[in-house]
Amino acid sequence: MAATRLLAQMTVADLEAAIRWYTRLFGRELDARPMEGLVEWHLAPTFGVQVWADAERAGRSTMVITESDLDALADRLRRAGVDHGGIQKATSSRVLPVTDPDGNSIVFTGN
Repeated sequence: MAATRLLAQMTVADLEAAIRWYTRLFGRELDARPMEGLVEWHLAPTFGVQVWADAERAGRSTMVITESDLDALADRLRRAGVDHGGIQKATSSRVLPVTDPDGNSIVFTGN
């Protein structure tokens, strides 16, 4: 296998509401609308996130993103109105768990 790109997918019930929330989460506008019901943020040259509208499967997605400055991210999210419980200590790193309005889990990890 020679994979060259990864897109994590989060499934939501209301795409327009999710676009507003994920725009605050990522701190920028989306990058693409490849098809109806699907939007993408390209966070690095070979990594991104898709948000897909599917009400039946909404809220069952999880992704983990390594962040270089977890403290700055926690502060930025708080200022942007993205609720979180703060940074937590894990076994070998720290984590910042966030839940989107549909119940999907986003875990930022770092030192």
